[in-house]
Amino acid sequence: MILLTKEHKPINSQYRNMRIAYLIAIVITILLGLASRKWSHLLLSFVAQNAGDVLWAMMVYFGFRLLLVRKNILTAIVLSFLFSFSVEFSQLYQEDWINQIRGTSLGALVLGKGFLAVDLIRYTAGIIIATVFDKLALKIVIQYFKL
Repeated sequence: MILLTKEHKPINSQYRNMRIAYLIAIVITILLGLASRKWSHLLLSFVAQNAGDVLWAMMVYFGFRLLLVRKNILTAIVLSFLFSFSVEFSQLYQEDWINQIRGTSLGALVLGKGFLAVDLIRYTAGIIIATVFDKLALKIVIQYFKL
């Protein structure tokens, strides 16, 4: 049996559409993050220094929203902070095996290379920005499609 919302749209369809939106947000965020590194020389110094980590945290947030679309936003926020901060603090652990992973392009993008306290501030900003975008986008979509 398919449950229906007030407007008689299947709930599963609603969640599928939200997953698609979060997947698009992830792809756009990844592309912006890679572009911010490739063309950092074209950006303001402050933006070039901070954009990568801010966008990485935004991508983490959107990833949790994609995976946990039926959960509330607060769940995604908490998990994003836990994940991002855990990855940063894991950089204090320096053993050969994990440093070899960090030595690869993908490993460096996911795990980082060395602990920087300022990254915690950048992650916080990214998660807050993503949450604001998320809430605004949801509000606009709800109003536009009269959900």
